[in-house]
Amino acid sequence: MNELAGMNTRALTQFLLDSGVELHGDLRVESISGGRSNLTFRAYDDNSSWVVRRPPTSGLTPSAHDMAREWAVTRALEPTDVPVAAAVAFDRDGTVLGAPMTIVGFERGRVIRSQADLEDLSDAQINANASELVRVLARLHAVDYRAVGLADFGRPDGFAARQVATWNRQWQRVKTRELADVDRLHAALAASVPPRSAASIVHGDFRVDNTILVQNDVTSVAAVVDWEMSTIGDPLTDVALMCAYRQPIFDAVLGVKAAWTSPRYPSPNDLAEQYVRESGRELEHWNFYVALANFKLGVIGEGITHRALAGSDSGNGAGDAADVTGEFIATGLRALAR
Repeated sequence: MNELAGMNTRALTQFLLDSGVELHGDLRVESISGGRSNLTFRAYDDNSSWVVRRPPTSGLTPSAHDMAREWAVTRALEPTDVPVAAAVAFDRDGTVLGAPMTIVGFERGRVIRSQADLEDLSDAQINANASELVRVLARLHAVDYRAVGLADFGRPDGFAARQVATWNRQWQRVKTRELADVDRLHAALAASVPPRSAASIVHGDFRVDNTILVQNDVTSVAAVVDWEMSTIGDPLTDVALMCAYRQPIFDAVLGVKAAWTSPRYPSPNDLAEQYVRESGRELEHWNFYVALANFKLGVIGEGITHRALAGSDSGNGAGDAADVTGEFIATGLRALAR
């Protein structure tokens, strides 16, 4: 059998054994998803299943595929009321697959990715699912990150300003052409950074398809996944990005008609207002956070096309993902102008 790209089943088998995992029968591996972000595999024997995640095989960007972050936050959140998969093993040095790798327990449940996945759900179920997602995000932001051992996981002071600078550097790294509005938005964001903010664990990529739902109950989250963008920072960046993901143009970034962009989900404003009710936080300087979220999405879209041009298997439509970068940037500029 041909080996999957980015996988080495024999080396993974030995690593699991060396990590104290008891195997029953031969280890088999299948691809769950890959291309847009980290590569995700299901590894399984006759009795158990695990999820293996590693960065893409080419076109890497420094901050977007940080497996150490994913490992640290998953382990720290296990004893909290934030649902996460059980941490199993971590290859920090990349000796097994040629890149850092995390292994967590396989959560059997339902993943809603595309709008087709919503067809068997009622509007009431979809609204209840959205409410649960907002509640989980509010619970995440309420976790005392120092108490769970994440005091050194990030630098909350100056977080928003660093985000502006980080995503501008990312743009310089992945841009496939010059766009003057990107420089305009970057300058406007740098001049509008809020003078103070709260600090919490932030997921950095929160939406419905980055959760696993209980199999027969879409109103309950079994596990939040895809933690490679997590850090200690401003919780409103999470909320704004969750809302910005609701834009239909985000379909071009994902390469699929995404569930989270469906008009059947609550509007961004309704999601933001529910977060206020669940968390007790006010959305101060909200237009800044909306603009920053759109800046990120514009750069992410550009980065997907950059990786595709570099030869990465980035999935359907990856070469066209940058086509919507200008629209995200324009939305960010409009937000700051309000």
